[in-house]
Amino acid sequence: MYLLDNSSRNYEWGSDSDIPRFLGQESDGTRLAEVWMGTHPLGPSQVTAQDRPVPLSEVAGDLPFLFKILAADRPLSLQVHPDAAMARAGFDAEEAAGIPLDAPERTYRDPSHKPEMAYALTTFDTLVGFRPTAEILRVLHGIDTPLARELADELNAHPGFPGLVRLVERLLTHGVSSDEIGAIVAACRELVAVGIDVRRAYVTVIQIAEHFPDDVGVIISLTLNRLTLQPGEAAFLGAGIIHAHLKGMCLEVMAASDNVLRAGLTTKPLNPEGLVKCLDEGMSRLARVTPVPFGFSTELFVPDVTEFALAVSQCSNAEPEGTMLPPAQRRIVVCTGGEVELVNAAGERLKVRRGASVYAGPEDGDIRVVGTGEVAQAYTADPNAPIGRLVDLVPPFGERHPEVRRGRRAGDA
Repeated sequence: MYLLDNSSRNYEWGSDSDIPRFLGQESDGTRLAEVWMGTHPLGPSQVTAQDRPVPLSEVAGDLPFLFKILAADRPLSLQVHPDAAMARAGFDAEEAAGIPLDAPERTYRDPSHKPEMAYALTTFDTLVGFRPTAEILRVLHGIDTPLARELADELNAHPGFPGLVRLVERLLTHGVSSDEIGAIVAACRELVAVGIDVRRAYVTVIQIAEHFPDDVGVIISLTLNRLTLQPGEAAFLGAGIIHAHLKGMCLEVMAASDNVLRAGLTTKPLNPEGLVKCLDEGMSRLARVTPVPFGFSTELFVPDVTEFALAVSQCSNAEPEGTMLPPAQRRIVVCTGGEVELVNAAGERLKVRRGASVYAGPEDGDIRVVGTGEVAQAYTADPNAPIGRLVDLVPPFGERHPEVRRGRRAGDA
């Protein structure tokens, strides 16, 4: 078992207190947004092996998943992640063009797709996936401005997912003036002031406009679902799902990728054409992940992908011999509460407290957790393990969608 020394990211949307508090550190006022745990080349974790610091990949190889601690104090960029084919083509093209991996204008930093799952540590608000057409029309018809009426007419003429993609493309490429955005924000303020809102669409516009008053993402937010996860809840986002996290702290586990196509709500380089192309690939899976129990104290969040799963264990004296973690060849374990000891099959013990993270490999065998606290384990689930109960949040447009889906993971033969 190896204690991890992880890289971090300071972004303008980060929190100056949440992650330092979680790690047991004093805040220096920096907006700390993410801690990366894994082997991704743009932010590899370090371990001490043979009395010297080395990249985690030297002892673990390349992990198929990336584990993050994320803290947002303001909205993230409006974004999507590409699927595998688009990521490979984009990466090869940028490599051939000689664009450095860490260049600001680089879009494809690796050749991988990026499905991901968010597990809330605090109340976590996000915009994710398109609302149903009828709901968007209710949102727009409540706003008495020329642009809102124009958008409603367009969506009435071209409803459904393809029509929404075209609507987003129009907003991103044809230009929207700051006066048009301001008029919609003002109309939303008036509606909220008299107690009128449609599924939190208007209050979301007001909140985003506080940070990005002239950004077209303010308008696009009207088309997106507002989702709130309470601590202990998780949601899965397939590649190609448009989203913008708003506020809160979570664990993210994802395929080991940093490919992001942005179209607003950020000062980073935008790629609206790439975002629309990604949306054109069609609807991806967006679902709450209902956990399945493992043993006495553990919940498994196992989405329909091959690269990652998450196990969260509440450890206590109710299991004096320790809580057995789900089996895994390679795992990263982060203590999310209290102070516990990790014990491997050889009896080696490693004491950790909240914020500490550990890599354990196949040589460690089964891992038990002794003490009172909580740990979260990112790992690759056995291909024959049952998939968690996924409750889809957005049905395909024009079709009835089964609420629950079970089966083999995406990519299995």
